[in-house]
Amino acid sequence: MDYRKFKDTEIGRIPKEWEVVRLGDKKISKELFYGITAKATNKDTGLKMLRTTDIKNYSVNWESLPFCEITEKREDLSRYFLKEGDLIIARAGTVGISVLVDKDYKNVIFGSYLIKVILNSTVNPKFLHYFLQSHLYWSHLRKAQGSTLKNINLPLLKSLLIPLPPLPEQRRIAEILSTVDDAIQKVDAAISKTERLKKGLLHELLTKGIGHKEFKDTEIGRIPREWEVVRLGEVAEVMSGLYFKFSEFVNKGVRCFKIDNVGFGEVIWDVVTFLPDDYLLKYKELVLKEGDIVMALNRPIINGKLKIAMLRNKDVPSILYQRVGKIIIKSQELSNYYLFYLLASEKFKKQLSRSLIGTDQPYVRNSLLLKIKIPLPPLPEQRRIAEILSTVDQKLDLLKRRKEKLIRIKKGLMNDLLTGKRRVKLNA
Repeated sequence: MDYRKFKDTEIGRIPKEWEVVRLGDKKISKELFYGITAKATNKDTGLKMLRTTDIKNYSVNWESLPFCEITEKREDLSRYFLKEGDLIIARAGTVGISVLVDKDYKNVIFGSYLIKVILNSTVNPKFLHYFLQSHLYWSHLRKAQGSTLKNINLPLLKSLLIPLPPLPEQRRIAEILSTVDDAIQKVDAAISKTERLKKGLLHELLTKGIGHKEFKDTEIGRIPREWEVVRLGEVAEVMSGLYFKFSEFVNKGVRCFKIDNVGFGEVIWDVVTFLPDDYLLKYKELVLKEGDIVMALNRPIINGKLKIAMLRNKDVPSILYQRVGKIIIKSQELSNYYLFYLLASEKFKKQLSRSLIGTDQPYVRNSLLLKIKIPLPPLPEQRRIAEILSTVDQKLDLLKRRKEKLIRIKKGLMNDLLTGKRRVKLNA
């Protein structure tokens, strides 16, 4: 970097040709204002509403927005309709997240927990939207609000400092970042397609098996004639983890496997806590190993998805904590991988939901879990079913890693391009 071509500003070093302006500056925005108070309804009012909860990953599924009824008097609703190039920012809920309106929506308004930014022609909407995804923007919000963002208001947003390149450079930066976003969207589409394939295969293989022509009716539905129906407790058992006191946790040691670490079909280490290394010997029976199946026993089903996972090499060693159950196979006629896919199936989830106790914090007792009936094919067929599903999982894993890499690339590019650390070549 040639520092002679840069200048020091309130937000750090930027290129000399760039400006630092506030979002509320007339050079950037024509107007910022709050949305209108309305409520969602099942009645077709002809009017739809964008809410904070509809904005996910900086985008909106416009097709799924709910109908609404206006609950405050407004003679003219025109300013609340969404138009191409408008920026909408959440002031509550997922505070600070934004979406760029992609076209005019003549029947869609935005709710009162959102803020609309109408931009001037001196700024490229996509450029500004990418800035609102950057660490510069989020650090500004956290500096003003603290680490826990509860809400933001118009004065705070208007005071937001923005590094502003000349308009042609804004456009080129937005083009480059849009290319990465397009690649992420294609990977997302491939992930969704593969997940639908897996769901269909799960149902097909766990009800019809492979190559069967004769079937029988059972208490769990129609299955191949050669298969058996057994209670889970006949072929497996469940071991719950142990409660550890707060004083037992340390800054570095062996990972404690808590309910937060059980994802929907995968292990998640977003939250990591540690126990002393000598607990590996002290609590041998709680030490998890590669291939172990774990399931949340408290709130095992969230948003229609079951919290169950199989540990990989990168997840071990770890020590089992309370309200997480380890499924232990006790029959030589049961494949570990087959059982994992079976427990992750829609049919098992429905059976489990009928065994839950309580409503606010539903949980399952080990005894009730073990009473659930499952289909048991011959061991060779179990292994073949698991093989097929594992192949699909491998493809999913590759796609997800590809997405993670693209997201890292995008973050790096935003950091460099939106600060001028890396300059772009303008189209001739």
